[in-house]
Amino acid sequence: MPKITSIAVTGASGLIGSALVGQLRLDGYQVKKLVRRSPRTADEVSWDPIKGEIDLASLEGVDAVFHLAGAGVGDKRWSAAYRSKILNSRLLGTTTIAAACEKLQPEVFISASAIGYYGETGNRSVTETDRGGDDFLSIVCREWEAVADLAPSVRTIKLRTGLVLDPTGGALGRMIPLFKFGLGGKLGSGKQWWSWITLHDQIRAMLFLMNSNIEGAVNLTSPNPVTNQEFTAALARAMKRPAIFPAPAFALRAVLGGFSTEVLGSKKVIPQVLMDNKFEFAYPHVSAALTALVD
Repeated sequence: MPKITSIAVTGASGLIGSALVGQLRLDGYQVKKLVRRSPRTADEVSWDPIKGEIDLASLEGVDAVFHLAGAGVGDKRWSAAYRSKILNSRLLGTTTIAAACEKLQPEVFISASAIGYYGETGNRSVTETDRGGDDFLSIVCREWEAVADLAPSVRTIKLRTGLVLDPTGGALGRMIPLFKFGLGGKLGSGKQWWSWITLHDQIRAMLFLMNSNIEGAVNLTSPNPVTNQEFTAALARAMKRPAIFPAPAFALRAVLGGFSTEVLGSKKVIPQVLMDNKFEFAYPHVSAALTALVD
């Protein structure tokens, strides 16, 4: 397998993207960040995902492309307009990058997706070979992954990422202040399964996949999903605070709108491809993970 030295990244300013770029540079890779404005530094390359425009000349010779850009599903209430933005930001951006990859011929194209692909799984465990769901985010993920396949001559990986844990952002970043003041608790019934992964293991898995021969869909979750009640109890222990203020389902629906289905829904996802390929998680268990993250 040819050695990878030069890597392009979209969504480089996000939680995962910024951590990825930092680690790639620490590891000695050359990184080019795609930005939706005029480049300000030598490592930036301009693109317009909505218009389908990209500076191909500046990307000549890249060995790998990570595509992480897309409107945040938890950033705003899901109005009809924002649902369209969630879908279109993924379809248009991924179509643009996939078309570029087909021309540039990197060694690997790694495109974001999410465990939202599976929809509601209840207590049933799912792996990469299971069918997708039929709710809004399932449809988004299915169409998102389909356009990632528009570079058929390039090895393509679709990252079905779970709940990424890091104290600086995401769901955990929002929960920590509540628990810090003793206001934390389970969400809804607490019986719903949460499939999680630390940001540390997320980045390690992405680099592992880049330097492998793996292709297709890959679940990026810990091998040990937990119920929301188990998660919030573990967070309370890690922070040495009580978890006695449950957030009722009706309140979450009122505050979060459509996104409440992701918080209250159950997804019990197993990272079978990573396990079969002997990837070793630094934090396979939630108690140790949360203790390390909030310490």
